[in-house]
Amino acid sequence: MHGVGNDYIFVDTTQFPIPDPEKAAIVWSRPHMGVGSDGLVLIGRSSVPEADFTMRIFNADGSEGMMCGNASRCIGKYVYERGLTRLTAVRLLTASGVKTLQLTVGADGLVESVAVDMSAPELERADQYRPGDGEGLPEGVFVSMGNPHYVVFVDDVEAVDVAARGALLERHACFPDRCNIEFAQVLLGGIRMRVWERGSGITLACGTGACATAVAAAVSGRCGRSTDVVMDGGTLHVEWRQSDGHVVLTGPATIVYEGDIDLPHSGD
Repeated sequence: MHGVGNDYIFVDTTQFPIPDPEKAAIVWSRPHMGVGSDGLVLIGRSSVPEADFTMRIFNADGSEGMMCGNASRCIGKYVYERGLTRLTAVRLLTASGVKTLQLTVGADGLVESVAVDMSAPELERADQYRPGDGEGLPEGVFVSMGNPHYVVFVDDVEAVDVAARGALLERHACFPDRCNIEFAQVLLGGIRMRVWERGSGITLACGTGACATAVAAAVSGRCGRSTDVVMDGGTLHVEWRQSDGHVVLTGPATIVYEGDIDLPHSGD
């Protein structure tokens, strides 16, 4: 499945347990030699009453992520259309807490879009993440959406070498746990953003990155609290609610195909 090009392999672990998800994520995510994806997402039933389902996400390098807006929206579509729930407000337990998915269902019974309450962002001043003398970090805004993001605003986002700059900034000494890096340009009617995801590299879209970018633009006075974020894979709408400070991410989720694959063996 994918959310505006941010594509993951989804496994319902209530039917198919994955004993070594780190290894499976690495092997299956390889382009040409595996399925090819931005990572692996495990769907489970929640054992706590505060949530209906669980999500664990593993990046293409095998590292476990804390939250993914696009993957969570895909889970909403999956559990509804597979008949695992009839709820249109689904509570999803993630490593960043419980997130509520609001499903918009069409007359044909298919989920047309999913809005995710991403909770309130945590903001830090950019200069708190500026290194010592001689170690240049571009001016930016640090935002946590349950996972870390550093948003750099530029005059021409298409001219940015995202692969080179993103790889360096992800592992910068300022970010001991590594960081997702967004390059953004504010345009009339929205924000154009390109992303380097921690553990996955360049991706066509990033839900938490879209939220972080919209929040960074709002706090820096570049736009209002409701905006569209245009990424390489498509557009998501982000609203930073005044009422409770929560960020709501809305967009489509798409099932590409289903299939069977063997679990990776040692040495693969």
